[in-house]
Amino acid sequence: MKTRLKKLESQVMVITGATSGVGLIVARKAAARGTKLVLASRSDEALHRLAEELREGGTEVITVATDVGDLEAVKALAQAAIERFGGFDTWVNNAGVTVYGRHGDVPIEDQRKLFDTNYWGVVHGSLVAASHLRERGGAIINMGSEASDAALPLQSAYAASKHAVKGFTDSLRLELEQERAPISVTLIKPAALDTPFVSHAKNYLDVEPKLPPPIYDPELAAEAILYAAEHPRRDMFVGGASKAMSSMAYHAPGLYDRVMRRFLGRAQRTGHPAGPRENNALHQACNELVDRGGQRHVVRACPYSASTRHPVMTGAMVVGASLALAAALGKRRHRLR
Repeated sequence: MKTRLKKLESQVMVITGATSGVGLIVARKAAARGTKLVLASRSDEALHRLAEELREGGTEVITVATDVGDLEAVKALAQAAIERFGGFDTWVNNAGVTVYGRHGDVPIEDQRKLFDTNYWGVVHGSLVAASHLRERGGAIINMGSEASDAALPLQSAYAASKHAVKGFTDSLRLELEQERAPISVTLIKPAALDTPFVSHAKNYLDVEPKLPPPIYDPELAAEAILYAAEHPRRDMFVGGASKAMSSMAYHAPGLYDRVMRRFLGRAQRTGHPAGPRENNALHQACNELVDRGGQRHVVRACPYSASTRHPVMTGAMVVGASLALAAALGKRRHRLR
């Protein structure tokens, strides 16, 4: 069954993790395009301020303080959307957090809490959304990562959770397709983004952590999410670096391991002593509305990310590049004879 998705101006969209980073940018951009919004995060205070901001621009919005690791809370979020708007068309599972530290230094309880948010939050949201959308039709959009396809040193629990998100999302998509359910299921896989990701992380390193370059504008990820809300897509990489990491990890795993072993551990460490460990968003909500992390060097345009919205053009580019490479190799072999 071909899935048909509504235009954003005709949609009701549920967004988790809506008061920070990509979720906050998606909420503001969707509001500007006329989408009715159901916004969720753990901070009722931040949600209230965001709702007031969006209502001033004429957006119809409700907020529900929600810990996505709690299935009953996620069910209540969906019910609030049904009671206020009669249902929803797109559900964005965006809430997420990380922990920095070597695998033996991060307590199991912190790893479990990370999985409650990053993995079980996606599972809870997807199952609740699929139950509603089977008859209505719509989109489920899950936030993965470049770490969905490739390992990261110093963030083993995070990488494991994003691998799990990918496995669950891909399996859910297959089962819904078998049912011929009119639901699009998309996995978004961004590279490092200039969000409060690092400042919200719990840190077990002896120095402050940082994002490895290149670091991309989170608007690129927000635009990918909004595109997937209108156009069925299996998955979407955000940032050429994410696609490159995925390809290298799949096609040249040994080379990937050597490169990551040599560079990525160092690239995630600053020279500044670690701050107070309790300053993190793993176990408690952050009340501020912050969409960016304040990085100095940010990639604001990515031709690869733009091309993924035009699969025919992308395919033509890939075929053209492949033919050009084949021709070049053929000429080289001819000269060597």
